[in-house]
Amino acid sequence: MPARISKHLADRLKRIKLFLCDVDGVLTDGSVFIGGEREIKRFNIRDGLGLILAQRAGLKVGWVSARPSAVTEMRAKELKIDFLVQQGDNLSKTGAIGKLLAQERLGWDEICFVGDDVVDLGPLARAGLGVAVADARPQVKAAADFVTRAPGGRGAVREVIEMILQAQKKWEPVIAIYRE
Repeated sequence: MPARISKHLADRLKRIKLFLCDVDGVLTDGSVFIGGEREIKRFNIRDGLGLILAQRAGLKVGWVSARPSAVTEMRAKELKIDFLVQQGDNLSKTGAIGKLLAQERLGWDEICFVGDDVVDLGPLARAGLGVAVADARPQVKAAADFVTRAPGGRGAVREVIEMILQAQKKWEPVIAIYRE
């Protein structure tokens, strides 16, 4: 967790039950390599472990992307991500997340959403904790409750998950198995 966080931020972190994030630019550095019929993306392995740790601590995790990708689906399956929404249209991410929240019987104040670009502004404004990655667009940083030190695809997701788990007193218990 950052050395000093406000009581307001700590209170928001404690309420989180669902961690949601964008994919391209948050879980990746925003690069997509396409050649022939193949697409390649680079995901950060520490972010992946962070998502697994979040689930072990009782949080649900999901990805909301405006861009469908077989590679994203493959990585989500590998990590056993609870929710994957790949819109593939111009609909708002806010609407897609609203449906997910209704399905899970959760409120906006119980989610953390991490984004990097203008398509993420709606969820950032509504989430209990809206987070922008360090290299997010200026409008996204301005709308966020917190901006990570790490850029997208370089540990930003892990940074946020550790903050949540530490605030909820779940970090030490969830990593204890690695000390054996």
